[in-house]
Amino acid sequence: MKHTDIKRLFAEPESFVGTSPVICGWVRTARDSKNVSFLEVNDGSCFRSLQLVIDKEKMDESVYRDAMAVGASLTATGTIVASDRNGIEMNVETLTVLGKCPSDYPLQKKRHTLEYLRTIPHLRVRARYFEAVFAVRDQLAQSIHQYFHKNGYRYVHPPIITGSDCEGAGEMFRVTTLPWNATAESEAEYYANDFFGRKAGLTVSAQLEGEMAAMGLGRIYTFGPTFRAENSNTTRHVAEFWHVEPEVCFCDIHDIIEIAEDFIKYIVKDVMDNCPEEMEFFNQWVEKGVIDKLNKMLSNDFVKLDYTDAIEILKKAAEAGKDFKYPVEWGCDLQTEHEKYLTDEHFGRPVFVVNYPAAIKSFYMKQNPDGKTVAATDLLVPGIGEIIGCSEREADYDKLVAAMTARNMPLENYEAYLDTRKYGSVPHSGFGLGFERVLMYITGVQNIRDVLMYPRTVGSM
Repeated sequence: MKHTDIKRLFAEPESFVGTSPVICGWVRTARDSKNVSFLEVNDGSCFRSLQLVIDKEKMDESVYRDAMAVGASLTATGTIVASDRNGIEMNVETLTVLGKCPSDYPLQKKRHTLEYLRTIPHLRVRARYFEAVFAVRDQLAQSIHQYFHKNGYRYVHPPIITGSDCEGAGEMFRVTTLPWNATAESEAEYYANDFFGRKAGLTVSAQLEGEMAAMGLGRIYTFGPTFRAENSNTTRHVAEFWHVEPEVCFCDIHDIIEIAEDFIKYIVKDVMDNCPEEMEFFNQWVEKGVIDKLNKMLSNDFVKLDYTDAIEILKKAAEAGKDFKYPVEWGCDLQTEHEKYLTDEHFGRPVFVVNYPAAIKSFYMKQNPDGKTVAATDLLVPGIGEIIGCSEREADYDKLVAAMTARNMPLENYEAYLDTRKYGSVPHSGFGLGFERVLMYITGVQNIRDVLMYPRTVGSM
């Protein structure tokens, strides 16, 4: 069906005034008066809706009656005219209802709670809130690809089904073709009879494969879904999310921190430049001041804070009366409340916490000369907490094997990974960005379930 996108009408209004294009869309609102009816129609191409004006003296009620139902879909032609209030609108000449919408349409009201909208994910994309969310999500994805492409990274596509657990935590979804009632004398026999002949699961991270790709391509990034079978029911955790993971050879921890800051500032600015109407919506209705928050971030350097110094700041805050639910001692993993104190209250801007204790970080992180810490950093941002986990990777074969052995990891599952340290190992670093978390930071959305089409959480699919 040939038609003109509403986005194009608003982008070039002077070119369309006086013309009679064909438009399509869904009715967002309908108003009726004695002589004229008004429809707001949106086609998904932009955040704005086009107002259709129906002269009831020129059009029979039987033609437009079904179009007055919120949620109905239609196609219309008419003359585009200038409007002081709307910029442009259409004086309808012909109208055809493509899909009627009955009165039990769940989005009849202008305002619904987010909790209610989560129960209808297949329809909530038509609500303005989610139109804005998914417009920004799209632009953010494009911005990420643009950044890496402009800076010489290769986009690689690692497997989703894997035989190794990158994080060593064992929180993987198992992949199997065996029936639910399969029997076996042993675990080895069970997996030997499975599709791959060994234990397989959905990837928790593409980092290990990314490192191997970088060892030949220099600079790579991956951008795809990852899966965590973590029994966590918070506003920041889901079982399936999208992960951005660059890996850079000949790069130490200081270099990758510089890259990470440049990357975050680039993608945030690109979204703000390309989604001004959506960002104004978030600024007014979701997080008042979110635009100022992002502009402040763009115009200031991120803080670089040693983990040990972060602990001292938090301990002094607790001594001064700050009520932390979780106690703070050197060696503890920072909790969300600690992260938010550092970013929201103490510094008021993003913070790189650097040089974490080795005992609370992953096996692949470069061991510092002190023997206690690793060259790792988390980027913490106001309102969210951690959005990036970053480290220089351990390039020394013997040290890497020792770290894996200390964690009782099966070395036979990581032979290919270890080969990269055996054959021409180089200093290299990388980070993982939670795509949904940075989307929450940019939009001010408080629950990760509201930035995904179909969130996958414990007990819910």
